[in-house]
Amino acid sequence: MRIIKEPISLKELAEIARGQFGDLVKAVVDIEKEIMAIGGELHADEEAVLLQQASKQDNLWGINLYPELGQEELIGFDSFINIRLSQNNRSRSVESPK
Repeated sequence: MRIIKEPISLKELAEIARGQFGDLVKAVVDIEKEIMAIGGELHADEEAVLLQQASKQDNLWGINLYPELGQEELIGFDSFINIRLSQNNRSRSVESPK
């Protein structure tokens, strides 16, 4: 797993995807720190790494990156870690406009 603090190219994401799931890279984003963890088998693995780096649970959201689909379809908001009744997020998507 890697923590990404600077922009990463679609080419690099595509290479990571080929080494894992073929067409996607799982990621967890810390919206406060503007960093993300990538390369885990599960979003929960990446979430745990960011929590160990002092990220706050409320700021972590799971996404899937599809580098071969281009900019418009790059991000898929679908992860079990996104289900948070305490934040009024009742689905695997990210319902908050934040």
